[in-house]
Amino acid sequence: MPRSTKIVATLGPASSSADMLDRLIGAGVDVVRLNFSHGTAEDHMARARLVREIAARHKRGVAILADLQGPKIRVGKFKDGKVSLENGATFVLDAQAEIGDDKSVGIDYKELPQDVRAGDVLLLDDGKIVLTVDKVLDGKVYTTVKVGGVLSNNKGINKQGGGLTAPPLTAKDIEDINTAVALKADYLAVSFPKSGADMYMARELMRARGGKSLLIAKIERAEAIPALEEILKASDGIMVARGDLAVEVGDAAVPALQKRMIRMAREMNKLTITATQMMESMITSPVPTRAEVSDVANAVLDGTDAVMLSAESASGKFPVEAVEAMARICIETDKSMDADVKLDQEFMHRVFTRIDQAIAMSALFTAHHLKVKALVALTQSGSTALWMSRLNSGVPIYALTPDAETYTKLALYRDTRTFLMPQRTHDREALLAESEKFLLDSGMVERGDLIIITIGEPIGKSGGTNSLKIVKVGER
Repeated sequence: MPRSTKIVATLGPASSSADMLDRLIGAGVDVVRLNFSHGTAEDHMARARLVREIAARHKRGVAILADLQGPKIRVGKFKDGKVSLENGATFVLDAQAEIGDDKSVGIDYKELPQDVRAGDVLLLDDGKIVLTVDKVLDGKVYTTVKVGGVLSNNKGINKQGGGLTAPPLTAKDIEDINTAVALKADYLAVSFPKSGADMYMARELMRARGGKSLLIAKIERAEAIPALEEILKASDGIMVARGDLAVEVGDAAVPALQKRMIRMAREMNKLTITATQMMESMITSPVPTRAEVSDVANAVLDGTDAVMLSAESASGKFPVEAVEAMARICIETDKSMDADVKLDQEFMHRVFTRIDQAIAMSALFTAHHLKVKALVALTQSGSTALWMSRLNSGVPIYALTPDAETYTKLALYRDTRTFLMPQRTHDREALLAESEKFLLDSGMVERGDLIIITIGEPIGKSGGTNSLKIVKVGER
C-alpha cells in the first residue's frame, strides 16, 4: 500500500553525493531539508540542482525545504575546543570575551545580559549543562554550575521558561532568503518565531524577492505556544521542533504539546512536520531502538504530514537505512489507522467560505459513504488536495497537476500521491477522460473501480475547483 506519512531528510556531509542522493530518493525520501546553519549559498544551490535531476530520473516529485538558521543563541569558542564544568563551580558568560576557558566564555548573542536576571536558569547544549544566574554586571552573566559536564564550542543557550528577545530573522537569514528564492525552494522554514507577526515579516521579505515558497514555522520557543493559533494563521504549516522546545518548556510537556499542535494544524488546514531525535541512535547504529520505532509511529498516529531525519541523514553512518526504517514504520502504522469513525461529525463542525473548499469536503463526505477507491484532484494550486488530506478518510488521494511547482510542493502532503500530467485540452469531458486513462495506465485504479474526480472550470484557473464527478472507471 502507498505510504501516507511523508519523510523529510536533512542533507549534509553524509548525504550530498549524487550516489547517496540517488539511494535516499530511491529509499523513499519525499522532502530534502537544506540546513542553512551550515554550508554556503553555492553548496545549497548545487544540492538543489542535484536533487531535482535525480528526482526526475526516479519520476518523483521531491520537495526542497530551506531551513533558516535563526538567531545564534550560543556560547563562543574555547581555547582547547571544550572545557569540563564541575558542579558548584562559578562560570561567566561574557558578551565581550573572545576565547573561553573553564572560568568564562564569550557569547554570540550579545543581548543575553539584558534578557536574564538573578535566579534565572540557563540550559546549555540541549539541557545537558544547567547554570543558575547569580548576577548580571557590566555585560557579564555570573552563574553557578548546577549540572556540569563537558561544554564544547558553539553549543546553544536556552532560558528555562523562555524569555530571550532575539528576533527570528537575522541579517544572515535575510541573505539566505535570497538564496532560497534563487533555488526555488518549495518550503521556507523560519526558526524561533514567537508571533504571527514574525511569520508575516518572513513572508513579505520572501515575496519581495519574488519567492513563492510555502512557509513553515518551527515551534521551538516557549513563547510560541500561547501564540500558536496566530502563528498557524500566518503560516502554511509548522514544524514540531522538539529539541529547543523541550529545553524551554520541559521534556515531559512535549508529547502532549505535539498532539495539540498537530491537531490544531490539521483543523486549520495547515501542514505539520514532526522533528528532532526521531531515529537518533541510527547516527551510529544500523537499526533503531524500540523507543524510536514507537516515537515515529506515535507521530503517524497523531496525524503528522511528515516525520524528519536530522543528523541521522546529514552526518550519520546509516542515512539510507534510517530512511528505510522510517518508511517501514510509517507503512505498518498506516495499516492500523482506520478512517475516522467520527468523520460525519467532523464535517458538521467545519465552516466553508470558499467553493473549492466546499467541493473538497463534499468529495470526502461522498467517498466516506460510497466507499470509493480513490479521490482524484485535478489541481492547479494543490489547495483541493490539501483540504482532502486534512481528514483521515481512508481513501488514497491522487493529485494530477500540470504545474511543476505544485507537483513538488505536494510531496509533503499526507495521504497524497502527486503526478505531473500535461494539460492538453481545455474541454472538461476530454480532460476527465484523459485523467481516467492516465490513472488506468499508471496502475493507480482498475476497471470497475468507483472514483471521485474534482475539477474546476474554466480549466487551468488556480483556486477554481467547482465540481466533482463520481466515475466508474472504464464505463464511458
